[in-house]
Amino acid sequence: MDIKAFETTLVQSEPPAYLSTPLKSLWWDAKGNWAKAHALVDELETSEGMAVHAYLHRKEGEQWNADYWYKRAGKNYYRSALEAEWAALVAGLSLDTNA
Repeated sequence: MDIKAFETTLVQSEPPAYLSTPLKSLWWDAKGNWAKAHALVDELETSEGMAVHAYLHRKEGEQWNADYWYKRAGKNYYRSALEAEWAALVAGLSLDTNA
């Protein structure tokens, strides 16, 4: 799934069932539900989950917490603009999971 296809699903009331948990988290973030997005990855001990967790804490304004999760993730999706980081995560995770 590419980012355009992912974005077309945002008109739905729930994320598609076939999305991975990190992608569902990004879906909820795009819908403006940070709490639900965070709950999905809060205890997800995968590098993908930790990368999304880092992004969410950065978006929240907790850079120190984001830095911790960026290090744990072992993957670098960081971009200077949050919107660009979100897009990089969606694209990268879609490729990782073939979703």
